[in-house]
This record gives sequence, C-alpha cells and structure tokens, in this order.
Amino acid sequence: MLPSPASVWRNPIHFLAFGFGLGTAPVAPGTFGTLAALPFFWLMSSLALPTYLAVLLALGLVGIWLCHVTSRDLGVHDHSGIVWDEIVGYLITLAAVPPGWEWLLVGFVLFRFFDILKPWPISWLDKQVHGGLGIMLDDVLAGIFAWAVLQGLVVWLGP
Repeated sequence: MLPSPASVWRNPIHFLAFGFGLGTAPVAPGTFGTLAALPFFWLMSSLALPTYLAVLLALGLVGIWLCHVTSRDLGVHDHSGIVWDEIVGYLITLAAVPPGWEWLLVGFVLFRFFDILKPWPISWLDKQVHGGLGIMLDDVLAGIFAWAVLQGLVVWLGP
C-alpha cells in the first residue's frame, strides 16, 4: 500500500478523490472509502429512481475528472487511497434497494467482493483502460455486478 499524500488535506480535489479523507486509512482504504457513500445514499434514498440515477451519473462523471486529476498529480495510476470510485460503485449497488440496514450491509459485502476479486471482465477493464475513466470503470462494473446479485436476493427473499 502506498502512503497517503499530505496533499489530501490541502487540495480539495484530492480530498474528494480520497473520499473526504477516508482513503487515508492505513489498512483497507477501499473498504473505508466505500463507507463514504453512506451519507450520499441517505441523502439520495428518497429520490425517485430516475433522479437517483441522474445524480449517480453526475457523481460518476465528476469522479472521472477527480480521479484523473488526483492520479496525475500524485504520479500514481489508481493510488489505493483514491476511493471516489468506490463511493460511486457502492451507490450503483444500492440503486432501488428496499429500505433496511440489512440490504445496505448485504450490498456492501457484495460490492466489496466484486471490487476486490475483480472477476472478468472487471479485471480486464482494470488492466486495459487508464486514466480517470479506467479508475472509475472497474468499480462501476463491480457495482453493476453487485446490484444484479442484490436485486436477485431482493426478489428471492422479498423486501
């Protein structure tokens, strides 16, 4: 794991890309960074699905830029502390999830599972696509995979 740069606390772009500083966690920064999505979700959870998805798209597009600039500034592609991608990926996982902390927890575990293991084609994209888009894309896909499994569980188990 790379050390967290001091610029996280001085540069607002780096601060956001590092999930409001959660990406500076000395262990499992991606896991801690994923938690930064929860305040976003609580603010977004009452939105109609089309509005939720529009906000999610905006966060993803901003994330491409944040991750690109931070990665370029640090001189490290996909520094382990850059966790804006985890925030967006987890928010994808939680789209249209029923109310209840249980679904948030299951979604969290599923998203981390797909983000860490990176099954194909996530692993392929992670290696082939670079820059801010590459940083974001593997987590977006992990979020989509986790969303599909979570929605399957919702149907199977009921809300």
